[in-house]
Amino acid sequence: MLTLYTAPGSCSRASHIALEESGLAFEARLVDFAQGDQRRPEFLAINPKGRVPALVTDQGILTESPAILAYIAALAPQGLLAPVEPFALARMQAFNLYLASTVHVAHAHGRRASRWSDDAAAQASMAAKVAQNMRDCFTLIEADLARNGDSDWVMGGAYSVADPYLFTFTGWLEGDGVDVAEFPYVRAHYDRMGRRPAVVRALQAEQTRAA
Repeated sequence: MLTLYTAPGSCSRASHIALEESGLAFEARLVDFAQGDQRRPEFLAINPKGRVPALVTDQGILTESPAILAYIAALAPQGLLAPVEPFALARMQAFNLYLASTVHVAHAHGRRASRWSDDAAAQASMAAKVAQNMRDCFTLIEADLARNGDSDWVMGGAYSVADPYLFTFTGWLEGDGVDVAEFPYVRAHYDRMGRRPAVVRALQAEQTRAA
């Protein structure tokens, strides 16, 4: 059985939702950042990076959201969580990697500026730019969704692991000083995702474990 190490509200939410969608047997274990669980030897033995998500499998441990999402999609019934056609699959991966390498980094400059500088003024400057950087990122994402027209999902008509990943990042916008209403297609996607039973289950599990 798969074991997912996750933290409420973090990027690991996407992997949690994907597992709920997949029908695969799994257990979700909470890493409480507020209590410093990510720095404890027990967790560092699982993921020396001290971050979530981490997915324990029969073959070993996987880290990094795009890799875990792709793995879950590969284990799920064919076509359920990722396109089968090679170019469409690559497009989905490009979208997910943009979220991981650009959008997540833009967000982290607010809460984790100390990763890049020890200077308080530099950290404040980075934090001050977060809203604009996130707005710029989501302007591109909004254009991508707009090109899909009336289709419901990131990849068009077919749901994929890109959808819970975008849902997770959209949920960070308010805290980053950006009104999601600026992006009608993104907002509609977020609301649509929020009604999916798998999303409801994942969010409820986060609340239960965090209580």
